[in-house]
Amino acid sequence: MKCAKCGCLDDKVVDTRVSREGDSIRRRRECIECGHRFTTHEMVLRAEMVVVKRDNVREDFNPAKIRGGIRHACWKRPISESQIDKIVQSVTRRLETYPEREVPSHYIGELVIGELREVDHVAFVRFASVYHRFEDVGEFIHEIRNLTAPEAAGGVGARVEKQE
Repeated sequence: MKCAKCGCLDDKVVDTRVSREGDSIRRRRECIECGHRFTTHEMVLRAEMVVVKRDNVREDFNPAKIRGGIRHACWKRPISESQIDKIVQSVTRRLETYPEREVPSHYIGELVIGELREVDHVAFVRFASVYHRFEDVGEFIHEIRNLTAPEAAGGVGARVEKQE
């Protein structure tokens, strides 16, 4: 690793730690030349995933976009950043098992909706209202009624399972 301070390529690893999720390694390094300490993170690079939007536009998968949508839905709700991170990680892990390189955006949206439904009903309805493009109060009422109905009766959480 190149030292950020002096540019020397010779360093030694002082400390190594695996992340809680087990998907990355944090290393503390010390430059042999100047003694400057710095941190590096190592993780497995996954195969590129492309999201196919409703209008058939394709773009690279970006977990930050999922995080932004969830944060927006969770605005002023008692949901911590770590809970949001767990939702994003859960959705990302499920996408990694998707059999195709191209993933329809509606599939990602349904995964997020399923996760939010378990965490916070208000955030779930907020996200669902934007995702499903609710146009009247009746659609809100229908979705709220589905929250109280068992998933076996066709609640939103059941939609994700049917599409897989």
